[in-house]
Amino acid sequence: MKDLLDDICHHVRPLIGQGRVANYIPALGRVNPDQFGIAIYSNNGDLYTAGDADQAFSIQSISKVFNLILAMQHCGEDIWQRVGQEPSGQPFNSLVQLEYEAGIPRNPFINAGALVISDINYAHIAAPQQAMRSFVRRLSGNSELHYDQAVADSEYETRARNAAMAYLMQSFGNFHNNVEDVLRYYFNNCSLRMSCIDLARAFSFLANGGYCRHSDTQILARGDTKKINALMATSGLYDEAGNFAYRVGLPGKSGVGGGIVAIVPGQFSVCVWSPELNEAGNSLAGMAALEMLSERIGWSIF
Repeated sequence: MKDLLDDICHHVRPLIGQGRVANYIPALGRVNPDQFGIAIYSNNGDLYTAGDADQAFSIQSISKVFNLILAMQHCGEDIWQRVGQEPSGQPFNSLVQLEYEAGIPRNPFINAGALVISDINYAHIAAPQQAMRSFVRRLSGNSELHYDQAVADSEYETRARNAAMAYLMQSFGNFHNNVEDVLRYYFNNCSLRMSCIDLARAFSFLANGGYCRHSDTQILARGDTKKINALMATSGLYDEAGNFAYRVGLPGKSGVGGGIVAIVPGQFSVCVWSPELNEAGNSLAGMAALEMLSERIGWSIF
């Protein structure tokens, strides 16, 4: 496995320079683009890495999975009265679809959906920010994980479009808390700094029937784990979810910080990271690496 990852790293590094970092968030625009890392964590506890796998980065929308699981733990199936389970087919920050569908986001992984989930957690968890950090620390086994305040502040300063979504949903009665407070919570979650190693470990329970091996904890029931993986497979990469299913064939979740996590059910969790993005907002080199990995090992769930 180590030799395979080193070979993949060698083959995808020439792609660096063909994408663009997420410079619409000023703090992310300053990230060094010449980086690539990959980590694989097995259900047996084996870890394989290559490249910059131990370099922490802003996980951005990957945090939406953790946010959703917290909401499911506190509110169960009731959350689906306020957010759908369908692919959007639109950019992750689209307002058009939200207006057309009366303030009910298509799924919890587009920005509007994640804002509704954040609104739910803000209402039902006494200290949601601390709860999120504690949850991710437990999943990853890394007690030193922190929010990047500079990134969170940068996102808040450029919040206009996300704020517009929240206020639009509020006008339809689908947003209950103070918008600015929920936005702060949401952006802090996005600013979490984790490495490929941290994320591969943190997502391992989704490859293991909801069981987190290194913390010896059942995070989700097996049935709920299947639901999360299904949502990641259909909606985890926004309007490029179909392309990801075609090329990689695994449940996955991306973030504009350049990270992508993928799940091989019953076997492995994977995280790749390279800051430069393609036109859909997903890591260009990361997509290529996961496609190569899936082809070499035959991991596609299809």
